[in-house]
Amino acid sequence: MTGIITKAIGGLYTVEASDGVYECKARGIFRKKGISPCCGDNVEITPESDNKGVVEKIMPRKSQIIRPPLANLDVLVFVSSVCEPKPNLLLLDEFIAIAEYKKILPIVVFTKIDKQDSSQYAQIYTKAGLTVFEVNNITGEGSDSVKSFLQGKLSAFTGNTGVGKSSLLNRIFPELDLATNEISEKLGRGKHTTRHVQLFKLENGGYIADTPGFSTFDTNKYDIIYKDELADCFCEFREYVGKCRFPDCSHTKENGCAVIKAVNDGLISKSRHDSYISMYEQAKLLKEWEHK
Repeated sequence: MTGIITKAIGGLYTVEASDGVYECKARGIFRKKGISPCCGDNVEITPESDNKGVVEKIMPRKSQIIRPPLANLDVLVFVSSVCEPKPNLLLLDEFIAIAEYKKILPIVVFTKIDKQDSSQYAQIYTKAGLTVFEVNNITGEGSDSVKSFLQGKLSAFTGNTGVGKSSLLNRIFPELDLATNEISEKLGRGKHTTRHVQLFKLENGGYIADTPGFSTFDTNKYDIIYKDELADCFCEFREYVGKCRFPDCSHTKENGCAVIKAVNDGLISKSRHDSYISMYEQAKLLKEWEHK
């Protein structure tokens, strides 16, 4: 019997199959091979009594992130508030690049538009060719568009604590009833942190996952992008890469760089290019042989 893992805690895997939900353990062979089943995995199970079962096989994964552990994602939803806390565009661009690198579609949702206009941020990412949504957490304006976009897809939500991620998920899927808290004015950050990854089925098809936040989406240890691969992770650069004067152009400072010309012409947002330069400088310090 086949199914999808919707929850993985302490060596127990909740598998949603065609005829019901099973609590499964995994065969010891996975541990011997250094493989761990995770949320989003399509698996073969052997059902046992009382809705128990055993995970026998993990189907090939089309995508995977290690921390938080998720497989077969179609979409990564990056939730960022326009204020309280204000967006960290470099961090956001790092995560978008990793999603692109892993062939997972990134989308950006800006929240708290009732408190501050989001157009300056939305313009940066729509210009980059990304799908952007703007959501009012008080009225729910914009949340139906997010929900509609995610139908039929396996999606993960992530974002810093306090950006309104849980409130957005509650709007999209009220049964979640995720705990939410007001921002701590003294600390300038939220109090609530989701503790584990879990998939929730959407009524018209697809699943959404809540993840423990940006801090656990480890950009360096598990998702290394080398400098020669970085430009391809900025989707708005692609039409200009290859048109530079020098074939080995880094797109950071060279004369005759088509990417830099596009920035100067207003075709690429300066903040995105600034993030690229910062990431490129970090990537220059990486040595591939150390990470093989």
